[in-house]
Amino acid sequence: MQKSIIVTALATLITFSGTANAEDHKAAKAPDPKLVVAISVDQFSADLFAEYRSSFTGGLKRLASGAVFPSGYQSHAATETCPGHSTIMTGVHSGRAGIIANNWIDQSIKREDKTVYCAEDERIEGTSFGDITAATQGDYVASSWHLLVPTLGERLKKVSPKSRNIAVAGKDRSALMMGGKDVDEIYWWKSNGFVTLNGRDMSASMTALNKTIGEKINKARPAYAVPAHCEARNARIMHGDDKSVGDYAFQRPDGAAQIFRGSPDFDAAVITAATSLLNDHKLGQGEATDVLSISLAATDYIGHAFGTAGLEMCIQMSALDQSMGEFFNILDSKGIDYVVMLTADHGGLDLPERMRLQGVPTAQRVKAELNAKTIGAAVAKQLNLEGDKPVLYADGPFGDYYVSLDLSEKQKKQVKDSAMALIAAHTQVEVVLDRDDISATEISSEAPEEWTLLQRARASFHPDRSGDFVVLLKKAITPIATTARGYVATHGSPWDYDRRVPMLFWRAGIQHFEQPLSVMTVDIAPTLAALIGVDIPAEETDGKCLDIDGGPANSCE
Repeated sequence: MQKSIIVTALATLITFSGTANAEDHKAAKAPDPKLVVAISVDQFSADLFAEYRSSFTGGLKRLASGAVFPSGYQSHAATETCPGHSTIMTGVHSGRAGIIANNWIDQSIKREDKTVYCAEDERIEGTSFGDITAATQGDYVASSWHLLVPTLGERLKKVSPKSRNIAVAGKDRSALMMGGKDVDEIYWWKSNGFVTLNGRDMSASMTALNKTIGEKINKARPAYAVPAHCEARNARIMHGDDKSVGDYAFQRPDGAAQIFRGSPDFDAAVITAATSLLNDHKLGQGEATDVLSISLAATDYIGHAFGTAGLEMCIQMSALDQSMGEFFNILDSKGIDYVVMLTADHGGLDLPERMRLQGVPTAQRVKAELNAKTIGAAVAKQLNLEGDKPVLYADGPFGDYYVSLDLSEKQKKQVKDSAMALIAAHTQVEVVLDRDDISATEISSEAPEEWTLLQRARASFHPDRSGDFVVLLKKAITPIATTARGYVATHGSPWDYDRRVPMLFWRAGIQHFEQPLSVMTVDIAPTLAALIGVDIPAEETDGKCLDIDGGPANSCE
């Protein structure tokens, strides 16, 4: 009898304790933040975060004190700006979002230029895209119509009409992929100032900001002070015939506005624009939660122009850290309850000339003959195909290749088979993947670092936009044959140095933790959605919510 009473009492105590804990657990969950600040730092690889983390004293140090996922993955193969940004605020892989690359080929469009830019509306007559790397690109109309899925800001506005969805970036494709179609305001840099969507008026504050910036960027600028920890990286590296990188501190002469975006000043301008939009709309200070998406592009431009391991990148990391710290201080001063997420659209690789001096003797530039025009001409000659029209199209040496639609079905197969065999035999090519094999592959549920190259290509694949086959280069092959045009290093590969990025979450009061296991950028939108009460159905996302509370509460509930 006494034993029975004791057992019953213990059972009651356990039940009561469990109920109390459940109630405490529920009560511990923080209220919805009033502002979501989603930041993408273009080309901010996990390697850069790890290398410079100990030197951060400003905004990046603050973010590193929150919920830290140092092994985030842009899981797809086409690690470029547009695909990467398309995953961050949508929660789906880039192929599912319809953004297979920065550019792709569409032979059905009416214009002569068959290259389609991910953030243009090529349906508009008289437009063309031209060259994405050129300072002056084609006459295209920037648009997010290629993005096939909604962003978090768009989902929020559907359930909370008073919420604002605002985006600002150094590149149009970054702003458009993070903001989506239903944006209250959206701006990006073009030429010498910020612009917005075709048909929309510039706000008074952004017009004033353009005037202020315009008065400065064409004037001489002294060199940045070199932080002490950057001295060891101050070493000249020669490339090309007589060019060098590694010892530049961003000094500019008069009349050099064209190099402004390849300096820390560029990120500072975008952050100033974000501050202006914050003030104009009183973001985070109303009844509803707002979303502010910011993409900072200077790290990417500096990585392309100078590589990732020299004085230039070291100064950039220091300046970025300070600029973000100043922005967060402004948010603090307004008493806003905000959450910050920071990640990157892709990583990056240093220039091969420096890599060969730093333990990677196999690093090299892609050979000039590896391109669709040269390969196509060789195939046409081999098959005795007549005519002067190309039989093969591609936007570069790697990625999607397209067989000409002008050929007969028999010729198409012959060209495809011959081109795939010829390219696969190239010493710098890792693998050539057939479209049919990619399409038949399931999206992997394994850890992203364990995905096969075929699975990585599958995450980039869209049946209406992808090519007939995909070319993937070997590790440490830089797909820039010559540095004559100013770019010395890049990204875009399926390898983890281009796929792995940090994912950082911070909110006042959050308990710090660091989770070294891999996660994916498609997890970001579900994670932020849970914080602000937006339901993303499981079938509409490729990611999962990450519990970033760090304590007994579960931020995903």
